[in-house]
Amino acid sequence: MLSTALFDYDLPDELIARYPAAKRDGSRMMVLDRITGETEIMPFSEISNFLAPGDLLVCNNTRVLKGRMYARKAGRADGARFELLLLEPVNGATNVWNVLLKPGKRAVPGTFAVLLEENGTINPHGHGFTVEDKNTDGSYRIRFNDPDIAMLQVRYGHVPLPPYIDRAAELSDEERYQTVYATQPGAVAAPTAGLHFTPEILNSLRAKGVGVQELTLHVGAGTFKPVSCEFAEEHKMHVEEFFLPDSVAAAVNATHAKGQKVLAVGTTTVRVLESCAKPDGTVVPQHGRTDIFLYPPRKVVAEDMLLTNFHLPKSTLLMLVSCFCDREMVLAAYERAKAERMRFYSYGDCMLLK
Repeated sequence: MLSTALFDYDLPDELIARYPAAKRDGSRMMVLDRITGETEIMPFSEISNFLAPGDLLVCNNTRVLKGRMYARKAGRADGARFELLLLEPVNGATNVWNVLLKPGKRAVPGTFAVLLEENGTINPHGHGFTVEDKNTDGSYRIRFNDPDIAMLQVRYGHVPLPPYIDRAAELSDEERYQTVYATQPGAVAAPTAGLHFTPEILNSLRAKGVGVQELTLHVGAGTFKPVSCEFAEEHKMHVEEFFLPDSVAAAVNATHAKGQKVLAVGTTTVRVLESCAKPDGTVVPQHGRTDIFLYPPRKVVAEDMLLTNFHLPKSTLLMLVSCFCDREMVLAAYERAKAERMRFYSYGDCMLLK
């Protein structure tokens, strides 16, 4: 049994990044040698130095929904105020969604709530939703009275920043909390390792002969769920939808067949590739849902390098990173990152495990 306490560490609050770097590629990158444990810190813009012609970079093109909305129970001006977070449509429906909804005690089936404008007033168009049921996982099924969910997000939605950022979303977050290659709407959180890339860096990698491929994993709210169990094996992992296209699987397999390296951008990319991997490291294209939970002593087989941000203590993401190299090396690197005043979590600096 793997104790979750082995993945704990202390982090000063001031090292949590509440805002992104002034420039996308302006963050720092810690490079960790997976064999020796040695680390060095440099600008993220130097990432191209670690990739050779013929290597492959694989990233996650999911796009974060403007899925945090506010509403009031209809019928009274002072009706109960709700906060909801879009999770996913139910069985392909356009207007029926699973959501997180609070306060839950007010969300009884049949309740109709009207969506609130940016200034907190009830919208004049009657746009709202009816609570249909509470799901077994604690989320709710609701039915919007307008099927144009894209319009509702534009008009009433807010960027769902992670709770540890501890501030309201601002206009700038609508751009900076998306990767520059985010094209497939469906995530409740950004694949944050990709936030550092600019079109210029990606184009320079292509010009160098590095392949760039995109898969999709729609990050779910469970990504923030802490491992509260004493042992990792007792944790119930969340489920996320993914797409691994034929062309991407072929590129991964061809890269390894040539003896060259695959760099996974972010833990979400790793979750897809490892969900689709055979024991020999070849990957099979598919579309599905994964609840894969990667923790030591398991080793990854489909990737050779990982770019990732610094993760929360006792999190499934920190455990996943420890499948790339020894846990002790990872935590020692985190201690150096703290000493060097690097910035942690979604809007923070990053680490390259090579």
